[in-house]
Amino acid sequence: MTLIDFYSGSNDRLHTACRLSAKVMQQNLKITIYTPDTKIADQLDNLLWTFSSTAFIPHCRVEDKLAFETPVTISQNEEPPPHDNVLINLHDKHPPFFSRFLRLIEISGTTDEDTEAARIRYRFYKDRGYEIRHHKLQNA
Repeated sequence: MTLIDFYSGSNDRLHTACRLSAKVMQQNLKITIYTPDTKIADQLDNLLWTFSSTAFIPHCRVEDKLAFETPVTISQNEEPPPHDNVLINLHDKHPPFFSRFLRLIEISGTTDEDTEAARIRYRFYKDRGYEIRHHKLQNA
């Protein structure tokens, strides 16, 4: 069953996604970051290249021919990605394919709307019996 980690209180969800991707990559796992918003996907694509002056996060879009070989993929559609290690959700709803992953990471921001959407996702997973761990971020 998918293990779910909620990271709440992020001041910058995209930067948090980059930091968590770097940590997961150190464990030799592949990551898919899911967001159906084209603007956010483009921002994330740029940030993954530049967020750290000492770290490189190889990534591509899930449609790219190198997606099977690339550690981090960005997905905007509801098609299952090419691996099932770790999924980072940047959507306000649960991803339709989350249960095929070993681990799901949910990142909640600090706005009221973001917090409420995260609570709804949390209840969705909890009602279905998923194990959920919560991590409160400070200055993230």
